[in-house]
This record gives sequence, structure tokens and C-alpha cells, in this order.
Amino acid sequence: MTSRTTRDIATQAPAAPAADLPPVPFDPELAATLEASGEQPPLTPQAIPAVRAAVGAGALDDEALGCGGEVVWEERAVTGPPGAPDVTVLICRPADAPAGSRLPLLYFMHGGGMIAGSRRHLMSDVLDWTRTLRAVTVSVEYRLAPEHPHPAPLEDCYAGLVWSARHAAELGADPDLIITVGTSAGGGLAAGLALLARDRGGPGLAAQMLLSPMLDDRDDTVSGRQMAGLGMWDRASNATAWNAFLDGAAGTPGVPEHAAPARALDLSGLPAAYLDVGSAETFRDETVAYAGRLWQSGIQCELHVWPGGFHGSDEFVPEARLSRRAKESRRQWLTALLTAAPAAGPRRPSPPSARHR
Repeated sequence: MTSRTTRDIATQAPAAPAADLPPVPFDPELAATLEASGEQPPLTPQAIPAVRAAVGAGALDDEALGCGGEVVWEERAVTGPPGAPDVTVLICRPADAPAGSRLPLLYFMHGGGMIAGSRRHLMSDVLDWTRTLRAVTVSVEYRLAPEHPHPAPLEDCYAGLVWSARHAAELGADPDLIITVGTSAGGGLAAGLALLARDRGGPGLAAQMLLSPMLDDRDDTVSGRQMAGLGMWDRASNATAWNAFLDGAAGTPGVPEHAAPARALDLSGLPAAYLDVGSAETFRDETVAYAGRLWQSGIQCELHVWPGGFHGSDEFVPEARLSRRAKESRRQWLTALLTAAPAAGPRRPSPPSARHR
């Protein structure tokens, strides 16, 4: 595919539903905050620069990354995909981790609709897990659409994963306990990355955490139609983002399954998964469907649908009761996973570097 600028992408909102669908109500506490924030206009190609600026303003600064001295961090440029620039990764560790540690490795992909965000975006939860669950976090800076459509963002994520697995000992991490974590667009990339690593025989993943993941470019679910024009990310915004990522080809035949994991025909051999989503958001039905297909493929999967949650509500209103429940559930799942890991018996050897292509 050839790259396009933001001006080259025409946004076409999906056709109106044949029959009116009642929207799912928002959680009352979240609804009050959403109403106070005012109407959220849909994402358009012309708005991408402004969205990038707004998202960039929310990136964590150096002091926030340090968590009051509890976390040490560094940024490195690592080998990128063949023929592409290096990839920058942000590496965070517990400050008191002893030399030679073999901590779990959380490999993080930020959200931002494939068109915005950075390695310092939406990091609050993974930083907390770094501190309290004793993990190494690697947050990858992937190239953004529309200037860099698929496969560039996913290949950047894969290159960062390969580097992280190869250098796990240096990072104080366990190469056999890598958990990918992604939110929104990052959740879609995390799902695609699990498929890509499986298909290429790349680094083995212990688990994947997909939070309100962006999985299906066809943008034609009941939840998408129900929540059109409502919440923080509606169907029109979704169409803009997918067309940016797929160079205008969203919803057409032949979209690669690594780009849109909901299209994957075979989900066997994937790592265990945790998925969550709000009941009042566009991504509800595609997330639920993906979890169902993981179960049908024999994959261990935990799914949470938070009643009345809208897209990104846990970040937008972190102190709301529903947000706290969602965050605690994720922590409990990770804690159980990490607690069980040492008792799971001998782990398979790390794949040879030849497989990390």
C-alpha cells in the first residue's frame, strides 16, 4: 500500500441502520462526567493533527514515570523492521529490583486510534503494575497512520517484541513470561502481534491483555450502531481511524488478519487472554465475539463487559466505582497469572534467535 496524508483520506460514516436501536445506558456516575465534558465531535481526517496535540499533552513526564523514586526508566532506540527506522522503547523497572532478576515482562502498546499517542501515553496502570506486581515494562513507540499505514505499526511492535525477548536477561526479565498489554488501538495491535508471533514462530507469549481492543475494520456491529454519535469513540471516528490504518481499504475484501484480528480464521495456538470492554461502547460486540472464538479454539480466556462503561472511561474517570472495579479485576488476573507461573513446572526453552526474525 502507498502511504497517504491526513488530507487524502475520505471519511465515510457507515450507513444508517435499517431500524432504530436503543442505545445502552451509561453508568450514572460516568454519564455525569461525560455530560459535563460536553459533546465529543467524531474524529475526521482534518482533526488528526489537533487530536495528536491533545493526546501528546497528556503524555507522562519524566517525574511521573519515576513514581516518586519507585521506578527507574530509560529509553532506547532498538533495531526496527527490515528497511525501516529504529524503534524507540521505554523501559521501566522497579527501582529496588536486584541485579540478575527474572521479572515478568509486560510489553505495552498504547491506544490512540492508530493515529495518535506515544510510548508515554496511557501508562498509568502498567506503571502501577511495574511497581506493585514487580515487573519490567517495555512500552513501544510505533509509527502512526495515516502517514504509516499497516503493516508499519504492527511491524514496529513486532521488532520491539523480538528485541525485548532477546535482551530479557539484560532487562532483568524472564523471556518465558512475556505478557502483551494493549488498550484500544494498542489492544488491536496486541491481538495482531500474538497472531504474528505465532505465525512467524517468534517470541513465545505467556498471555495477552486486550483492553477495549480495536479488532474489526468492518465496523458493522450492533454495538457500533447502538452507540453511533455517543460516548468517546463512535462509529464515524472508528471508520476514520480504520481507513487511516488501512490506507482507505477498511471494510474491503482482502484486509490482512494481522491488521484486523477479528478476520482471523484460526485462533488456535494463541496465548491465554484477558479481554474487557464497556457495554456502552462501539467495541463491545467485536470484543465479545473475539473472546467467544478464543474459547471455541480451546484458548483460556477471561472476559469482562463493564455495565454502562464507555470507551476509555477507566482512564477518563479513573476514580469512578466502575473504573475501580475494572482496574482491580485486571490486577487480580495479572496477580493470579504471575503467582501461578513459578508453580507451572519447567518452562519451555526460549526460542532460538533464528526464530526471532
